[in-house]
Amino acid sequence: MANVQFDLVSPERRLSSVEASEVRIPGADGDMTAMEGHAPTITTLRPGVLTVVHAGGTDEYVVSGGFAEITASGVSVLAEQALPRAEVTQEVLDGMIAAARDAHAKASEFVNEPGPVDDAAKLISDMVAMGGEIGLTAN
Repeated sequence: MANVQFDLVSPERRLSSVEASEVRIPGADGDMTAMEGHAPTITTLRPGVLTVVHAGGTDEYVVSGGFAEITASGVSVLAEQALPRAEVTQEVLDGMIAAARDAHAKASEFVNEPGPVDDAAKLISDMVAMGGEIGLTAN
């Protein structure tokens, strides 16, 4: 099976750089799987679990947002925040959800701008769903 170069970076660090057979991406417009020969695509990420399948096994990363660029030869993910799934504890998830709730509260201050309020509410919903996907609960 042919592989693609996969790179995942966040503002804090480079999390992964491997040859992958597939990358499952939590896209804002729907989940997608990138493999060799995928049509060139740029997509925004929603909070979720990004899964990378490679010769050494499968790695999972929790991402809070960002962008993924898919080319014929590789997948590059620039995440707003990304952590290996094993590092996401209940405390970490609670902090991510609290930050999303703060963003919603700030967006709600501007009554004439429903778009940002709706986006912030969706972010909270996506964070809660992501927590459920990895076996944690929103507090």
